[in-house]
Amino acid sequence: MKWTVLPATQFAAHADAWRILNRDTLGSPLLEPEFVRPLLEQFCDGRERLVIGTDGASVKAMGFLVPRGRGVWEAFQPSQAPIGLWLHRPGLPLADLLAGLTRQLPGAALMVGLTQRDPQLEPRPADSAALRTVDYIRTAHVTIQGSFDDYWNARGKNLRSNLKKQRTRLAKEGVVTRMQIDRLPEQMAAAVADYGRLESAGWKAQLGTAIHPDNAQGRFYTAMLAGFARRGAAAVYRYWFDQQLVAMDLCIEGGGALIVLKTTYDESVPASLSPTLLMREECCQQLFAQAQHARLEFYGKVMDWHTRWTDEIRTMYHVNHYRWPVLQQLHASVNDRTALLGRLRAAVAPSAAPAPVPAALPVRQETPSTE
Repeated sequence: MKWTVLPATQFAAHADAWRILNRDTLGSPLLEPEFVRPLLEQFCDGRERLVIGTDGASVKAMGFLVPRGRGVWEAFQPSQAPIGLWLHRPGLPLADLLAGLTRQLPGAALMVGLTQRDPQLEPRPADSAALRTVDYIRTAHVTIQGSFDDYWNARGKNLRSNLKKQRTRLAKEGVVTRMQIDRLPEQMAAAVADYGRLESAGWKAQLGTAIHPDNAQGRFYTAMLAGFARRGAAAVYRYWFDQQLVAMDLCIEGGGALIVLKTTYDESVPASLSPTLLMREECCQQLFAQAQHARLEFYGKVMDWHTRWTDEIRTMYHVNHYRWPVLQQLHASVNDRTALLGRLRAAVAPSAAPAPVPAALPVRQETPSTE
């Protein structure tokens, strides 16, 4: 196996090889060039490297890595990317691939980390002398199979009753609800701008993490969604109360899935109403009726509302590969010692008055996000 290490800025010359490798392996829209290219354009700082493993003329593995301290490299992982930017052909032991790569990286590489791997797309490798996997987050999806009525009747009574009461209330008040779906490339810029206005009016504006058409996040989502829309694989969901835009989903399609990348809602809506959940119910009705996708993906950490929507939950994971087995043992020992010291400090610490609680941020309608 030969490894070539290039600046990530040279991705365009290798995008076709990346697309073919994704098609032949994970087949995820989150790894299509239309997703990767704007990520690199907006979030690279110049340190990132594109690594390509070949056997003769055949590309066996590709990924994006960035140095994270002396001797440590890990996958380039902007918060906007739900899964790590790494591909390799099945049947190739990951430990062997990473062992060869570690020897070829600039400097004296001691560890390589692959972040946010999805067991839905590839089996979790077994730990070995030089390779260890670590749990990341639990994430959820809905399998689109059978009828919506069967799926909905399997949900909890409280969820079904609550949303039915909300619809009854809105109808009595003369409020007309409507779900709108935009798919055209020329609609994506306006969609991201609308999303940004909703998000900027809420708690994310206080943290400085809201999307805006002129910030890196806004430019990424606009370019990425337009790229997928040109392939007929973007979907922006808007939900309206009369003429008031109250919720939005930014989604892409592919690999048998509709993937919800980001969700926001109008926080001025009364707390007794849940526009995102009302939108989600209608979205699911449509997905089951059309039967065009095998699953609805909620990449992001499982929240309470996810568990009311589905019981299909899996654990994503990270992979750490060490140049020598002793490094894994030392790393594990340090982690164990740190955890033990933390428990001991907590056990002997004198009781103290609780710290002042900061002003609470809204917690209703918790929504999926890759951030």
